[in-house]
Amino acid sequence: MIRVLLADDHAAIRAGLRMLLATAGDIEVIGEAGDGAVAVTNARALRPDVVLMDVRMPGTDGVTATRQIVDEGLAEVLVLTTFDLDEYVFGALRAGAAGFLLKTAEASALVDAVRHVAAGDGVVAPEVTRRIIAELSAPRARPGDRNGVVGPNGVGRGVRGWGNGDGAGAASLPADLTPRERDVLAGLGSGLSNAELAAALTISEATAKTHVSRVLAKLGVTSRVQAAIAARDAGLA
Repeated sequence: MIRVLLADDHAAIRAGLRMLLATAGDIEVIGEAGDGAVAVTNARALRPDVVLMDVRMPGTDGVTATRQIVDEGLAEVLVLTTFDLDEYVFGALRAGAAGFLLKTAEASALVDAVRHVAAGDGVVAPEVTRRIIAELSAPRARPGDRNGVVGPNGVGRGVRGWGNGDGAGAASLPADLTPRERDVLAGLGSGLSNAELAAALTISEATAKTHVSRVLAKLGVTSRVQAAIAARDAGLA
């Protein structure tokens, strides 16, 4: 069973998500949270496989909660939002979320997204992948910069690099990346899933997953989206 924690400040939305996920025989909702702080606390206690995270919540928002959950290795985070590619979504992706889905998505899309994230894949829709990478790899606007747009938690509208927006450049890839790992990174930059990587490289899906994990570790990032940014900055995608 895939264990899921729901984090949204609206009880009705949590109830709706619980009902939708109940249609899948392999997904179990093990807990709920009405704000980011409770989401982190419950993730520590329950150790879900996936947290469905609303990014706009009072108190501790979903961006901050995502960063804590990912940094502590508690679960994969799938962001749910009403808004298409707003600053909170970018903030959550920088913080290590595995991807995002609109709350208006069909039940089947939500179930599939949870399964993909639990399996280690990202779920950013192909039609917006390039827009996301372009936004996140653009030169960063520092807080207080009159020419930049600063989003939540002081994160600018663009960031060169990955992670928490520390400005680390990605143009110089780690020297210990093997040729196969560079191929995998290029595939991540194109938005390929583990299954698609396996098919493209003529390897098993399990081997593809292992390669992805090694690439993320060598890059020092926590999500496929962050790796895709590195691939773009390095000219691999």
